[in-house]
Amino acid sequence: MLTALRVENRYIQLADHFYTRIQPTPLKAPRLVLFNDELADEMGLPPGDREDWARVGAGQELLDGMDPVAMKYTGHQFGAYNPDLGDGRGLLMWETIGPDGRHWDWHLKGAGLTPYSRFGDGRAVLRSTLREYLCSEAMHHLGIPTTRALFMTSAKDPVMRESIETAATLMRVAQTHIRFGHFEYTAYHQGPEATRELLDHTIALHFPELQDEPLPDRYRMWLEEVVRRTARLVAQWQAVGFCHGVMNSDNMSIIGDTFDYGPYAFLDDFDAGYICNHTDQGGRYAYNRQPQIGFINCQFLAQSLVHVMDEDDLRRALRCYETTYNGTFESLMKQKLGLEQDAEGDMSLIMDLFSMLHEHHIDYTLFFRGLSTRASRGNAPVRDLFVDRAVADDWLTRYDARLAQETRSPEQRDQAMCTVNPKYILRNYLAQEAIQDAQTGQYETAQKLMEVLKRPYDEQPENEHYAALPPDWGKHLEISCSS
Repeated sequence: MLTALRVENRYIQLADHFYTRIQPTPLKAPRLVLFNDELADEMGLPPGDREDWARVGAGQELLDGMDPVAMKYTGHQFGAYNPDLGDGRGLLMWETIGPDGRHWDWHLKGAGLTPYSRFGDGRAVLRSTLREYLCSEAMHHLGIPTTRALFMTSAKDPVMRESIETAATLMRVAQTHIRFGHFEYTAYHQGPEATRELLDHTIALHFPELQDEPLPDRYRMWLEEVVRRTARLVAQWQAVGFCHGVMNSDNMSIIGDTFDYGPYAFLDDFDAGYICNHTDQGGRYAYNRQPQIGFINCQFLAQSLVHVMDEDDLRRALRCYETTYNGTFESLMKQKLGLEQDAEGDMSLIMDLFSMLHEHHIDYTLFFRGLSTRASRGNAPVRDLFVDRAVADDWLTRYDARLAQETRSPEQRDQAMCTVNPKYILRNYLAQEAIQDAQTGQYETAQKLMEVLKRPYDEQPENEHYAALPPDWGKHLEISCSS
């Protein structure tokens, strides 16, 4: 099926303790339910036969060159260190090279028991697998760094969670699956030489621009770049209103991708303290705490490097987080507001806006999209979101006074704002509707939703209902880590 594909399994060049070779546990009667043709083309894959892909996704068949391994890592979960982590339900299958020279890790989620499954069964269920497929692709089309979904397979096998559900697998692809937790594992269980081995491997493969830098500058520059990428990513989440839900350090990608989609949510009615994971009772990973948690995770990463890097270099690298996050967030928010010029008081305007959205429970996405069409539609799309329209009028008056300092025409500004303020996001209720239909074997709802989410910034008049306020039942849906 893939005879012309270039294969290079570089992760298994690391020492044996970084992984365990293990075969997937096959699922029964698999069905390929979603396949990402655009991504496959980008990766240089031929279309192939759907049944062939289904057998690979179900663990029934390995392609020539596949050498499945479960990766070993550790990490901090809800602030507590857990030494017993690793790929408990997924396998790194192989690495392929696309026509543009990019390397792609293939990781099969739901592949069965591994030595790191702990008390789990190694399986993934349909609802969480579909949620990850939809959201990772939605994030990609929003322009936010993320792992990608290549294809999804469903099967007849029953899986016990809170109730009996059906099994599914996801073939997730990324430039790397190395996490912060890999470095915590080497630091606390293998020692400095293993940490250096992992550092050198990571830099050579994923940060080659640093290869010629002398030591110790190379390590410091690498950590600074990882910290900056993390800060930029979290700023992008905040700007689009995305809540990750499980920002454990083992869910943090070393290259700054959004990684491991679980109980995520895009904000509906704005709530700064919104907790999207109902098992997060303390609100550690609430929306307004994500920037702080991003920094804490960078601290965990830096702590794992204390025996191979100078402490001053570690502190210097960590200082990059605050400056990068603040600069990126302000820049993104000014773009969302259509502000090109620098002016004193812009951050005050932005933070007062957040306070207003929070106090009056205003839909985050619809507010900014309404703000992006004022030249053609006036103030009604914004004002109609408020029970007390005078509140909106007061802020809009202040906003217009600020816009008077700008040089673009209203039409030019609207055009620019519509490229950064999405009209279509993956609201939880839309995902839930797709899941409910998928559980009856109907994937047309998911496929149609995915087509809409590929063009989040376009008007799409024929799909207007996807951009509407969610129904009452669809707000603040409780999502857990159970998958």
